[in-house]
Amino acid sequence: MRRFLPFLFATSLLVGPAARAQLNDGKPDPNFPVPDALDLPYALAFALDNNFTIRQAKESIRQQEGVVLQVRSAEIPNVSATGGYQRNAVAVGPTGEDRYWSFNITAKQTLYAGGGVVASVKSQQLTLDAAVLALQAVINDALLDVRTRFYTVILSREKIKVEEQNVELLQRQLQDVKNRFEAGTVSNFEVLRAEVALANAQPALITARNDYRLSIETLRQSLGFVTANEPNVTKIPEFVGTLDFTPASFDLRSALATAREQRPDLKRLQQLTTAAEQSVISNRAGYFPNLALFGAYDWKKAAGSNGFPGDRDGWTVGLASSWNVFDGRATAGRVMQARSFLEQAKLALAATQLSVDVEVRRAISTFQQATELAEASKKVIEQAEEAVRLANARYSAGTATQLDVLTAQTDLTTARLNQIQAYYTYDVAVATVRRAMGLSDEMRPVGEVKYPAK
Repeated sequence: MRRFLPFLFATSLLVGPAARAQLNDGKPDPNFPVPDALDLPYALAFALDNNFTIRQAKESIRQQEGVVLQVRSAEIPNVSATGGYQRNAVAVGPTGEDRYWSFNITAKQTLYAGGGVVASVKSQQLTLDAAVLALQAVINDALLDVRTRFYTVILSREKIKVEEQNVELLQRQLQDVKNRFEAGTVSNFEVLRAEVALANAQPALITARNDYRLSIETLRQSLGFVTANEPNVTKIPEFVGTLDFTPASFDLRSALATAREQRPDLKRLQQLTTAAEQSVISNRAGYFPNLALFGAYDWKKAAGSNGFPGDRDGWTVGLASSWNVFDGRATAGRVMQARSFLEQAKLALAATQLSVDVEVRRAISTFQQATELAEASKKVIEQAEEAVRLANARYSAGTATQLDVLTAQTDLTTARLNQIQAYYTYDVAVATVRRAMGLSDEMRPVGEVKYPAK
């Protein structure tokens, strides 16, 4: 467990006071205000402490810590106390006594249990280490989900801008055609076609705005941001961030090696496999005798007296041993189950190793595709903007038709949408490759964006 404490400490430092503020006695505070601005580092830090999946994984660690404490109780002396008091309605015995009492304190220490106690403690400690690794895997998955959904919000916002630019271009085109129609240089058909083109652009803008609203709610769910008070119901923060194309490179061989070494789910299964080996030893302890040292001190009622403390019988010290010479093959059955569980753990580890290799290869392949798409989209915008400019110039000179202008504008909108989609796919692909390799999210402290106090 000690070797995982630096990881837990490091993750706790990433959560600032603003991110922790929503938790009130460990429970989400529905009155926590929606920030005026939200950037990716703040979102990641907030999710680290408020995401429900992460919080459940943390609770599973605390549960396993309790199991370790329970198993370790067999390694230290156990002290028990018993006492009794009895009063009869009629005096009994030759002395005519009507009351009887006794008190006993006994301490017991297991000296030998066939190695079962030590193996059980090691098994549960390894299971605790596996729970910490499971938390690390959950954090990696949750933060990738937050990053992806934050990018989705930015993508939806940028699509709105593109569609608004398209509508604005079509509105200017319609006004220009109307002016030409009034001047008698074009027919009513071209006015009608410009109006149809503008009307056809409206559904895409409406859809983009709705996608933006839905993406915000999806991000809120991933963050674990609970809100119920009236000001927070309709408030939407300003999302600070852009979709960028910063070229990166990943080597398949090194990525596979890193994943096999760093993936927390693989390391978790390795710990569980070792724990299963200790479980076999623990169950085999049923074949051997156990030996315990005990000591007791007794107080009992003195004969012929009803007073306290009565007689003191004093100390009793001794050794106790038991051995199930034949238990109906119950131990054999438990050992068989433990060995089968060990084999299942080994198979699960091998299957997960293969799954991780495939996941890394798929992530690298998707990253390569995303890189090519992002690079291909860089020059298309400039070409499409130049095509719109030339189409408008030729239309003004009378050497191009209105259809040429509308086609050029449609191509420009498509190019802009393709570029932001390519950048979004690339940014997500980079984060996905890092997660597939077992690398933690590239979090950084909250910047200069100001957030409201509670």
